[in-house]
Amino acid sequence: MNAQFKKGVLELIVLLIINKEDEYGYSLVKKISNKIVISEGTVYPILRRLVKEKHLTTYIKESKEGPFRKYYRITKNGINKLETLKFEWNEFFLIINCFIEENDKLEQE
Repeated sequence: MNAQFKKGVLELIVLLIINKEDEYGYSLVKKISNKIVISEGTVYPILRRLVKEKHLTTYIKESKEGPFRKYYRITKNGINKLETLKFEWNEFFLIINCFIEENDKLEQE
C-alpha cells in the first residue's frame, strides 16, 4: 500500500482500535500489521501526539508475560476526534470514488 495513503489514515485506525478496547503499543502495532504493513516506529509517534492532544490517556498495568505495560485509553475528546475523522474519511472516500467512476466510464467508451 502506498506509504502516503497509510500515513493519512493511521491516526483514524489507531483511534478505531483503541475505541474498542484499551491497548498497549505493541499489541496495537500487531493488530494494524495484520492488515497493513507498517513499522513499529510509525505508531508510537502517533500515540504520543494523541496523548499530548488529550485524545488518549495512559495507565500502567502489570503483564503476565513480562514487565509492566503502558496502555492507551480513548477519552471523550478522542471519541469526538474519532467521529470527525470517520466523517472526513467517508466524505473523502465518496469524492475519490466519484473520480474513479468517471475514469472507469471514460475507459469503457
